[in-house]
Amino acid sequence: MSITGGQLRVVAIADADSYVKWAGALLDAVPDIRRQMVLVRTPLTVSTDQEQSALAGTRFTSDDVARVDYTALAGWLSHARPDVVVIAGRGPFVRVVLRQIDRIHPRPVVVTGMPGISIPAQRGALTYRRESDLFVIHSRREARAFDDLAGRLGVDVPVGLATLPFAQPVTPHRTGTDLVFAAQALIPTTTGERRELADILRAAAEASPSRRVVVKLRARPGEQETHFERDSFPDLLRDRPRNLVFSHQPMSAALGRAEGLVTVSSTAAIEAIACGVPVIALDTFGVSKANLNTVFHGSGLFGDADDVIARRFRHPSLAWMDENYFHDPAESTWWSQVEDLVSRRRRGELPERLQPRRRGGALREAWDRKSVLGYEDRTLAGSVAYAIGVPVREALLTARKVRGNRGRESWSDPTTDITITPALRQDPMLRRRPVRT
Repeated sequence: MSITGGQLRVVAIADADSYVKWAGALLDAVPDIRRQMVLVRTPLTVSTDQEQSALAGTRFTSDDVARVDYTALAGWLSHARPDVVVIAGRGPFVRVVLRQIDRIHPRPVVVTGMPGISIPAQRGALTYRRESDLFVIHSRREARAFDDLAGRLGVDVPVGLATLPFAQPVTPHRTGTDLVFAAQALIPTTTGERRELADILRAAAEASPSRRVVVKLRARPGEQETHFERDSFPDLLRDRPRNLVFSHQPMSAALGRAEGLVTVSSTAAIEAIACGVPVIALDTFGVSKANLNTVFHGSGLFGDADDVIARRFRHPSLAWMDENYFHDPAESTWWSQVEDLVSRRRRGELPERLQPRRRGGALREAWDRKSVLGYEDRTLAGSVAYAIGVPVREALLTARKVRGNRGRESWSDPTTDITITPALRQDPMLRRRPVRT
Protein backbone atom coordinates (compact mmCIF):
# COMPACT_ATOMS: atom_id res chain seq x y z
CA MET A 1 0.00 0.00 0.00
CA SER A 2 1.12 3.61 -0.46
CA ILE A 3 1.64 6.14 2.28
CA THR A 4 0.22 9.62 1.99
CA GLY A 5 1.93 12.65 3.46
CA GLY A 6 5.35 12.55 1.73
CA GLN A 7 8.33 10.25 1.84
CA LEU A 8 8.83 8.04 4.84
CA ARG A 9 11.88 8.84 6.92
CA VAL A 10 13.76 5.66 7.81
CA VAL A 11 16.75 5.48 10.15
CA ALA A 12 18.98 2.44 10.53
CA ILE A 13 20.67 2.06 13.92
CA ALA A 14 23.77 -0.14 13.88
CA ASP A 15 27.27 -0.69 15.21
CA ALA A 16 29.06 -3.80 13.87
CA ASP A 17 30.28 -4.37 10.32
CA SER A 18 27.94 -7.14 9.12
CA TYR A 19 24.89 -5.30 10.40
CA VAL A 20 25.95 -1.98 8.85
CA LYS A 21 26.30 -3.79 5.52
CA TRP A 22 22.90 -5.45 5.88
CA ALA A 23 21.01 -2.33 6.95
CA GLY A 24 22.61 -0.18 4.28
CA ALA A 25 21.77 -2.61 1.48
CA LEU A 26 18.28 -3.30 2.84
CA LEU A 27 17.30 0.38 2.85
CA ASP A 28 19.11 1.15 -0.40
CA ALA A 29 16.75 -1.30 -2.12
CA VAL A 30 13.65 0.65 -0.98
CA PRO A 31 12.69 3.44 -3.41
CA ASP A 32 11.35 6.86 -2.51
CA ILE A 33 12.33 7.09 1.15
CA ARG A 34 14.56 9.43 3.14
CA ARG A 35 17.25 7.17 4.59
CA GLN A 36 19.82 7.80 7.29
CA MET A 37 22.06 5.67 9.46
CA VAL A 38 23.17 6.29 13.01
CA LEU A 39 26.11 4.34 14.41
CA VAL A 40 25.98 3.89 18.16
CA ARG A 41 29.41 3.92 19.80
CA THR A 42 30.19 0.46 21.19
CA PRO A 43 33.39 -1.60 21.14
CA LEU A 44 32.13 -3.13 17.87
CA THR A 45 31.37 0.10 16.01
CA VAL A 46 32.87 0.10 12.53
CA SER A 47 35.88 2.23 11.69
CA THR A 48 35.57 4.72 8.86
CA ASP A 49 37.25 2.24 6.50
CA GLN A 50 34.86 -0.54 7.54
CA GLU A 51 31.90 1.81 7.14
CA GLN A 52 32.93 2.70 3.59
CA SER A 53 33.44 -0.96 2.70
CA ALA A 54 30.11 -2.00 4.23
CA LEU A 55 28.18 0.74 2.41
CA ALA A 56 30.02 0.43 -0.92
CA GLY A 57 27.58 0.24 -3.82
CA THR A 58 24.70 1.85 -1.91
CA ARG A 59 23.41 5.42 -2.06
CA PHE A 60 24.56 6.09 1.49
CA THR A 61 27.22 8.79 1.72
CA SER A 62 29.22 9.98 4.70
CA ASP A 63 26.67 12.79 5.11
CA ASP A 64 23.94 10.19 5.64
CA VAL A 65 25.76 8.56 8.56
CA ALA A 66 25.97 9.97 12.10
CA ARG A 67 27.90 8.61 15.09
CA VAL A 68 26.38 9.13 18.54
CA ASP A 69 26.84 8.00 22.11
CA TYR A 70 24.20 5.64 23.46
CA THR A 71 23.01 8.23 25.97
CA ALA A 72 22.39 10.71 23.14
CA LEU A 73 20.47 8.28 20.94
CA ALA A 74 16.95 9.08 22.20
CA GLY A 75 17.56 12.80 21.79
CA TRP A 76 18.97 12.32 18.29
CA LEU A 77 15.96 10.26 17.25
CA SER A 78 13.49 12.68 18.84
CA HIS A 79 14.99 15.45 16.70
CA ALA A 80 15.09 13.31 13.53
CA ARG A 81 11.49 12.05 14.06
CA PRO A 82 11.78 8.91 11.88
CA ASP A 83 8.68 7.03 10.80
CA VAL A 84 10.63 3.77 10.91
CA VAL A 85 13.80 2.61 12.63
CA VAL A 86 15.68 -0.50 11.57
CA ILE A 87 17.74 -1.78 14.51
CA ALA A 88 20.65 -3.66 12.97
CA GLY A 89 22.77 -5.38 15.57
CA ARG A 90 23.26 -8.45 17.71
CA GLY A 91 20.44 -9.39 20.05
CA PRO A 92 21.82 -7.65 23.17
CA PHE A 93 22.38 -4.48 21.11
CA VAL A 94 18.76 -4.58 19.94
CA ARG A 95 17.53 -4.90 23.51
CA VAL A 96 19.39 -1.86 24.84
CA VAL A 97 18.53 0.28 21.81
CA LEU A 98 14.85 -0.57 22.28
CA ARG A 99 15.06 0.98 25.75
CA GLN A 100 16.00 4.29 24.15
CA ILE A 101 13.30 4.01 21.52
CA ASP A 102 10.70 3.42 24.22
CA ARG A 103 11.44 6.99 25.37
CA ILE A 104 10.46 8.53 22.01
CA HIS A 105 7.02 10.02 21.35
CA PRO A 106 5.58 9.37 18.88
CA ARG A 107 7.26 5.99 18.79
CA PRO A 108 8.45 4.93 15.31
CA VAL A 109 7.71 1.56 13.78
CA VAL A 110 10.56 -0.76 14.83
CA VAL A 111 12.04 -3.25 12.37
CA THR A 112 14.74 -5.77 13.25
CA GLY A 113 16.27 -8.65 11.34
CA MET A 114 19.17 -10.96 10.66
CA PRO A 115 22.05 -9.92 8.38
CA GLY A 116 22.46 -13.14 6.44
CA ILE A 117 22.04 -16.90 6.60
CA SER A 118 19.94 -17.64 9.69
CA ILE A 119 19.55 -21.41 9.59
CA PRO A 120 19.27 -22.76 12.18
CA ALA A 121 16.77 -20.27 13.58
CA GLN A 122 18.15 -19.56 17.03
CA ARG A 123 16.32 -18.91 20.26
CA GLY A 124 18.20 -15.69 21.05
CA ALA A 125 17.71 -14.27 17.56
CA LEU A 126 13.97 -14.19 18.24
CA THR A 127 13.70 -13.51 21.96
CA TYR A 128 15.96 -10.45 21.90
CA ARG A 129 13.80 -8.98 19.13
CA ARG A 130 10.37 -9.91 20.47
CA GLU A 131 9.36 -6.26 21.05
CA SER A 132 9.93 -5.23 17.42
CA ASP A 133 7.00 -4.56 15.11
CA LEU A 134 8.51 -6.62 12.28
CA PHE A 135 11.30 -9.20 12.11
CA VAL A 136 12.92 -9.51 8.66
CA ILE A 137 14.32 -12.75 7.26
CA HIS A 138 15.40 -13.71 3.75
CA SER A 139 14.12 -17.08 2.58
CA ARG A 140 11.03 -19.27 2.58
CA ARG A 141 12.94 -21.79 4.63
CA GLU A 142 13.85 -19.19 7.25
CA ALA A 143 10.24 -18.01 7.39
CA ARG A 144 9.06 -21.54 8.18
CA ALA A 145 11.82 -22.03 10.73
CA PHE A 146 11.16 -18.79 12.64
CA ASP A 147 7.40 -19.33 12.56
CA ASP A 148 8.01 -22.78 14.07
CA LEU A 149 10.43 -21.38 16.65
CA ALA A 150 8.06 -18.57 17.63
CA GLY A 151 5.26 -21.04 18.19
CA ARG A 152 7.40 -23.28 20.39
CA LEU A 153 8.67 -20.34 22.46
CA GLY A 154 5.32 -18.57 22.68
CA VAL A 155 6.79 -15.43 21.07
CA ASP A 156 4.55 -13.23 18.92
CA VAL A 157 6.75 -11.40 16.41
CA PRO A 158 5.45 -10.66 12.91
CA VAL A 159 7.84 -12.01 10.26
CA GLY A 160 8.55 -10.22 6.98
CA LEU A 161 10.19 -11.83 3.95
CA ALA A 162 12.86 -9.85 2.10
CA THR A 163 15.27 -10.62 -0.69
CA LEU A 164 18.77 -10.79 0.78
CA PRO A 165 19.70 -7.19 -0.11
CA PHE A 166 23.36 -7.64 -1.06
CA ALA A 167 22.71 -10.80 -3.07
CA GLN A 168 21.04 -9.38 -6.15
CA PRO A 169 21.62 -11.19 -9.46
CA VAL A 170 24.54 -9.65 -11.36
CA THR A 171 25.95 -10.61 -14.75
CA PRO A 172 29.68 -11.27 -14.37
CA HIS A 173 31.64 -8.77 -16.45
CA ARG A 174 34.79 -10.84 -16.79
CA THR A 175 36.29 -14.26 -16.20
CA GLY A 176 38.02 -14.33 -12.83
CA THR A 177 40.94 -16.45 -11.72
CA ASP A 178 40.97 -15.94 -7.91
CA LEU A 179 39.96 -18.54 -5.37
CA VAL A 180 38.25 -16.31 -2.81
CA PHE A 181 37.94 -17.66 0.72
CA ALA A 182 35.37 -15.97 2.99
CA ALA A 183 36.91 -16.03 6.46
CA GLN A 184 34.64 -16.35 9.50
CA ALA A 185 35.38 -15.50 13.10
CA LEU A 186 33.41 -18.37 14.65
CA ILE A 187 33.73 -21.19 12.12
CA PRO A 188 35.74 -23.44 12.29
CA THR A 189 35.74 -23.38 16.07
CA THR A 190 38.89 -25.05 17.32
CA THR A 191 42.51 -24.02 16.86
CA GLY A 192 43.27 -27.37 15.25
CA GLU A 193 40.50 -27.02 12.68
CA ARG A 194 41.51 -23.45 11.83
CA ARG A 195 45.09 -24.58 11.30
CA GLU A 196 43.85 -27.40 9.06
CA LEU A 197 41.83 -24.93 7.02
CA ALA A 198 44.86 -22.65 6.71
CA ASP A 199 46.83 -25.64 5.42
CA ILE A 200 44.13 -26.34 2.81
CA LEU A 201 44.34 -22.76 1.55
CA ARG A 202 48.14 -22.94 1.48
CA ALA A 203 47.96 -26.18 -0.53
CA ALA A 204 45.48 -24.62 -2.97
CA ALA A 205 47.87 -21.74 -3.59
CA GLU A 206 50.85 -24.08 -4.08
CA ALA A 207 48.85 -26.23 -6.52
CA SER A 208 48.16 -23.25 -8.83
CA PRO A 209 51.04 -20.78 -8.43
CA SER A 210 49.87 -18.63 -11.36
CA ARG A 211 46.46 -18.00 -9.72
CA ARG A 212 45.73 -16.23 -6.46
CA VAL A 213 44.10 -17.51 -3.31
CA VAL A 214 42.47 -14.48 -1.71
CA VAL A 215 41.52 -14.61 1.98
CA LYS A 216 38.74 -12.06 2.36
CA LEU A 217 38.89 -10.55 5.86
CA ARG A 218 36.33 -8.42 7.71
CA ALA A 219 38.66 -6.35 9.90
CA ARG A 220 42.11 -4.81 9.69
CA PRO A 221 44.52 -4.95 12.62
CA GLY A 222 43.06 -2.90 15.45
CA GLU A 223 39.49 -3.07 14.09
CA GLN A 224 36.67 -5.18 15.47
CA GLU A 225 34.09 -7.35 13.71
CA THR A 226 30.71 -8.64 14.80
CA HIS A 227 32.07 -11.77 16.52
CA PHE A 228 35.32 -12.22 18.39
CA GLU A 229 37.93 -14.10 16.39
CA ARG A 230 40.50 -16.42 17.89
CA ASP A 231 43.29 -17.82 15.73
CA SER A 232 43.00 -15.32 12.91
CA PHE A 233 44.04 -16.36 9.42
CA PRO A 234 46.75 -13.67 9.14
CA ASP A 235 48.34 -15.31 12.20
CA LEU A 236 47.83 -18.84 10.89
CA LEU A 237 49.19 -17.97 7.43
CA ARG A 238 52.32 -16.00 8.28
CA ASP A 239 54.25 -18.58 6.25
CA ARG A 240 52.48 -18.62 2.90
CA PRO A 241 53.12 -18.65 -0.85
CA ARG A 242 53.32 -15.30 -2.66
CA ASN A 243 50.01 -15.96 -4.44
CA LEU A 244 48.11 -16.37 -1.16
CA VAL A 245 47.02 -12.86 -0.23
CA PHE A 246 44.71 -11.06 2.18
CA SER A 247 42.00 -8.62 1.12
CA HIS A 248 39.84 -6.08 2.96
CA GLN A 249 37.99 -4.84 -0.12
CA PRO A 250 34.19 -5.23 -0.30
CA MET A 251 33.06 -8.77 -1.09
CA SER A 252 31.41 -7.52 -4.29
CA ALA A 253 34.82 -6.35 -5.54
CA ALA A 254 36.51 -9.61 -4.57
CA LEU A 255 33.86 -11.60 -6.41
CA GLY A 256 34.48 -9.53 -9.55
CA ARG A 257 37.85 -11.28 -9.88
CA ALA A 258 36.77 -14.68 -8.57
CA GLU A 259 36.93 -18.02 -10.31
CA GLY A 260 35.06 -19.41 -7.34
CA LEU A 261 34.36 -18.90 -3.65
CA VAL A 262 35.15 -21.21 -0.74
CA THR A 263 33.47 -21.00 2.65
CA VAL A 264 32.29 -23.16 5.50
CA SER A 265 29.05 -21.30 6.12
CA SER A 266 29.42 -17.60 5.26
CA THR A 267 26.60 -15.59 3.68
CA ALA A 268 29.23 -14.69 1.08
CA ALA A 269 28.19 -17.95 -0.63
CA ILE A 270 24.81 -16.36 -1.36
CA GLU A 271 26.49 -13.23 -2.73
CA ALA A 272 28.64 -15.40 -4.98
CA ILE A 273 25.69 -17.40 -6.29
CA ALA A 274 23.87 -14.16 -7.12
CA CYS A 275 26.88 -13.06 -9.20
CA GLY A 276 27.08 -16.37 -11.03
CA VAL A 277 30.30 -17.30 -9.22
CA PRO A 278 30.49 -21.02 -8.34
CA VAL A 279 31.01 -22.12 -4.75
CA ILE A 280 32.47 -24.84 -2.57
CA ALA A 281 30.81 -25.20 0.84
CA LEU A 282 33.64 -26.95 2.67
CA ASP A 283 32.40 -29.99 4.62
CA THR A 284 35.78 -31.12 5.96
CA PHE A 285 34.75 -30.20 9.52
CA GLY A 286 31.32 -31.78 9.29
CA VAL A 287 27.84 -30.61 8.41
CA SER A 288 25.97 -29.59 11.53
CA LYS A 289 24.01 -26.83 13.18
CA ALA A 290 27.13 -25.99 15.18
CA ASN A 291 28.99 -25.30 11.94
CA LEU A 292 26.02 -23.24 10.64
CA ASN A 293 26.13 -25.09 7.32
CA THR A 294 23.04 -27.31 7.36
CA VAL A 295 21.43 -24.69 5.13
CA PHE A 296 23.47 -26.11 2.23
CA HIS A 297 21.84 -29.55 2.43
CA GLY A 298 20.43 -30.31 -1.02
CA SER A 299 22.33 -27.49 -2.72
CA GLY A 300 25.02 -29.62 -4.35
CA LEU A 301 27.67 -27.21 -3.07
CA PHE A 302 29.45 -29.38 -0.51
CA GLY A 303 33.05 -30.29 -1.26
CA ASP A 304 36.16 -31.41 0.61
CA ALA A 305 39.77 -30.29 0.81
CA ASP A 306 40.69 -32.06 -2.45
CA ASP A 307 37.92 -30.16 -4.25
CA VAL A 308 39.27 -26.87 -2.92
CA ILE A 309 42.85 -27.63 -3.95
CA ALA A 310 41.67 -28.75 -7.42
CA ARG A 311 39.27 -25.78 -7.63
CA ARG A 312 36.27 -27.98 -8.40
CA PHE A 313 33.65 -25.30 -7.81
CA ARG A 314 29.97 -25.96 -8.39
CA HIS A 315 26.64 -24.18 -8.88
CA PRO A 316 23.58 -24.89 -6.68
CA SER A 317 20.43 -26.68 -7.72
CA LEU A 318 17.53 -24.49 -8.83
CA ALA A 319 15.13 -26.14 -6.37
CA TRP A 320 17.46 -25.30 -3.48
CA MET A 321 17.81 -21.71 -4.68
CA ASP A 322 14.05 -21.21 -4.75
CA GLU A 323 13.72 -22.23 -1.10
CA ASN A 324 16.92 -20.53 0.03
CA TYR A 325 17.37 -16.81 -0.70
CA PHE A 326 16.46 -16.77 -4.39
CA HIS A 327 12.67 -16.74 -4.26
CA ASP A 328 10.71 -14.51 -6.65
CA PRO A 329 11.27 -10.90 -5.45
CA ALA A 330 7.50 -10.39 -5.77
CA GLU A 331 7.13 -12.63 -2.71
CA SER A 332 9.17 -10.23 -0.57
CA THR A 333 6.50 -8.46 1.42
CA TRP A 334 8.50 -6.81 4.21
CA TRP A 335 8.30 -3.25 2.91
CA SER A 336 4.56 -3.38 2.21
CA GLN A 337 4.19 -4.69 5.76
CA VAL A 338 6.21 -1.71 7.04
CA GLU A 339 3.97 0.72 5.14
CA ASP A 340 0.90 -0.92 6.64
CA LEU A 341 2.41 -0.70 10.13
CA VAL A 342 3.15 3.02 9.66
CA SER A 343 -0.42 3.68 8.53
CA ARG A 344 -1.82 1.79 11.50
CA ARG A 345 0.50 3.61 13.90
CA ARG A 346 -0.62 6.97 12.50
CA ARG A 347 -4.27 6.00 12.95
CA GLY A 348 -3.62 4.89 16.52
CA GLU A 349 -4.46 1.28 15.70
CA LEU A 350 -1.00 -0.23 16.32
CA PRO A 351 -0.18 -0.92 19.97
CA GLU A 352 3.32 0.04 21.08
CA ARG A 353 5.38 -3.08 21.81
CA LEU A 354 7.21 -1.64 24.82
CA GLN A 355 9.80 -3.65 26.71
CA PRO A 356 8.49 -5.06 29.99
CA ARG A 357 10.37 -4.48 33.21
CA ARG A 358 12.89 -7.30 33.44
CA ARG A 359 13.54 -9.37 36.52
CA GLY A 360 16.45 -7.81 38.34
CA GLY A 361 15.24 -4.26 37.77
CA ALA A 362 17.76 -1.44 37.48
CA LEU A 363 20.75 -3.71 38.14
CA ARG A 364 19.76 -6.00 35.26
CA GLU A 365 19.31 -3.02 32.96
CA ALA A 366 22.76 -1.76 33.94
CA TRP A 367 24.20 -5.22 33.18
CA ASP A 368 22.53 -5.32 29.77
CA ARG A 369 23.86 -1.87 28.95
CA LYS A 370 27.41 -2.61 30.15
CA SER A 371 27.53 -5.90 28.24
CA VAL A 372 26.86 -4.03 24.98
CA LEU A 373 28.61 -0.71 25.53
CA GLY A 374 31.70 -2.03 27.33
CA TYR A 375 34.17 0.79 27.99
CA GLU A 376 31.71 3.26 26.38
CA ASP A 377 29.53 2.83 29.48
CA ARG A 378 31.13 4.89 32.24
CA THR A 379 28.35 4.67 34.81
CA LEU A 380 28.84 3.48 38.37
CA ALA A 381 25.79 1.23 37.98
CA GLY A 382 27.39 -0.43 34.97
CA SER A 383 30.62 -1.10 36.87
CA VAL A 384 28.72 -2.56 39.82
CA ALA A 385 26.55 -4.72 37.57
CA TYR A 386 29.65 -5.97 35.76
CA ALA A 387 31.43 -6.88 38.99
CA ILE A 388 28.40 -8.79 40.25
CA GLY A 389 27.29 -10.26 36.95
CA VAL A 390 30.49 -11.73 35.54
CA PRO A 391 30.80 -14.54 38.12
CA VAL A 392 27.10 -15.31 37.71
CA ARG A 393 27.48 -15.40 33.93
CA GLU A 394 30.47 -17.74 34.13
CA ALA A 395 28.58 -20.09 36.44
CA LEU A 396 25.62 -20.18 34.05
CA LEU A 397 27.88 -20.87 31.05
CA THR A 398 29.65 -23.66 32.92
CA ALA A 399 26.32 -25.23 33.87
CA ARG A 400 25.21 -25.00 30.26
CA LYS A 401 28.33 -26.83 29.08
CA VAL A 402 27.81 -29.57 31.68
CA ARG A 403 24.13 -29.90 30.81
CA GLY A 404 24.88 -29.71 27.13
CA ASN A 405 22.60 -28.91 24.26
CA ARG A 406 20.90 -32.23 23.78
CA GLY A 407 17.44 -33.37 22.81
CA ARG A 408 14.86 -32.36 20.26
CA GLU A 409 15.20 -28.94 18.63
CA SER A 410 18.66 -28.55 20.20
CA TRP A 411 21.98 -27.83 18.49
CA SER A 412 22.63 -31.58 18.30
CA ASP A 413 19.27 -32.40 16.67
CA PRO A 414 19.88 -32.70 12.89
CA THR A 415 16.20 -33.14 12.02
CA THR A 416 15.06 -29.53 12.48
CA ASP A 417 16.01 -26.01 11.36
CA ILE A 418 15.58 -24.51 14.83
CA THR A 419 17.35 -24.46 18.19
CA ILE A 420 15.37 -23.81 21.35
CA THR A 421 18.47 -24.28 23.53
CA PRO A 422 20.81 -21.33 24.22
CA ALA A 423 23.66 -20.29 21.95
CA LEU A 424 26.70 -22.55 21.86
CA ARG A 425 29.27 -19.75 21.99
CA GLN A 426 29.58 -16.50 23.89
CA ASP A 427 31.83 -13.64 22.83
CA PRO A 428 34.00 -12.02 25.51
CA MET A 429 32.11 -9.56 27.70
CA LEU A 430 34.58 -6.75 27.10
CA ARG A 431 36.64 -6.10 23.99
CA ARG A 432 39.80 -4.05 23.68
CA ARG A 433 39.39 -0.47 22.51
CA PRO A 434 39.61 -0.59 18.70
CA VAL A 435 41.49 1.79 16.44
CA ARG A 436 39.19 4.52 15.15
CA THR A 437 39.94 5.88 11.70
